[in-house]
Amino acid sequence: MNLYVHFPFCRRKCTYCALRSRAGSSPESRAEYVSRLIKDVPSVPLDTVYFGGGSPALCDLRPLFKALAPHLSPSCEFTVELHPLDVRRETLEALRDGGVNRISMGVQSLDDATLLRMGRGYTVDEAERAFALVRERFDNAGIDLIVGYPGDPCEVAAAESLAGWGLRHCSVYSLILEERSALARQAAKLKFPTDDETMDGIRRISRFLRSIGLARYEISNYAEPGFECRHNMAVWRGEDYIGLGEGAHGRLGLVRTESGRSTTVSPEEDEKERRLFRLRTAEGLDATGRPEWAETLDVFAAKGLLAKNGAVYVLTERGTEVCDSILAELV
Repeated sequence: MNLYVHFPFCRRKCTYCALRSRAGSSPESRAEYVSRLIKDVPSVPLDTVYFGGGSPALCDLRPLFKALAPHLSPSCEFTVELHPLDVRRETLEALRDGGVNRISMGVQSLDDATLLRMGRGYTVDEAERAFALVRERFDNAGIDLIVGYPGDPCEVAAAESLAGWGLRHCSVYSLILEERSALARQAAKLKFPTDDETMDGIRRISRFLRSIGLARYEISNYAEPGFECRHNMAVWRGEDYIGLGEGAHGRLGLVRTESGRSTTVSPEEDEKERRLFRLRTAEGLDATGRPEWAETLDVFAAKGLLAKNGAVYVLTERGTEVCDSILAELV
């Protein structure tokens, strides 16, 4: 089984963020939250565990590690997301002692002025030093980047500064202007890059990441061979996963959960959802038994957006830019 645990705590809200998170919480409220999570820890063998946020390391995670320990499979991939300001030797040692073996650090930009406008609270040099500390203790570690923030130069020269970081993984996301974010409230006064400019930035970073040995295995994710995120791959391959915490999603059979609320989908919807997710990955979508999909997919293949191998369709580089449109046609 796969487990996702959400931690809705931040030092302060980043300007682009509209996720389920809050700033300024007390240590007592965070401890109470962890106690509630412990009560819901599933008594099943766990193949992957992912702590996301927010900033999970703002909490004392040791009681939760203790509760999870009996359920971690010997080969469990255990990921924790870290903000660069969370990175301290004692924190990293506590994570490692708790069974964590993979770190995802949110860098978001390689430009100091952009980081300041985002409200991230650190410089690129400080993020690099933080990641160096991470790599001293965790072989499996990577970062996140956002492309398309107003004023971010997204220069290849900046990306190339990553060459010496020792990345095993990198996630590259295009900015989504969330309606409830501070950035959305400022939008009328800002100059946003065009979609073409954002896509061009992603293409440049993608080529650079390939040059340092990170292959694109999902639309937004790159990794050295063997360092793909197993938890996320499990979701994209259609496996079940349990979601714990405020804002966490889960999928168990026909049941979908979010923040403790559940809905049931039909077998047809379930099968379609689980299979379509695969189009996002380098493994591609198998359209066997779905002639109505094959007909539509063949049209996109003829346009150079998909590569076809038998009944399996894989996104081309151009196709990754319009994946949502392709999926909308299939749904």
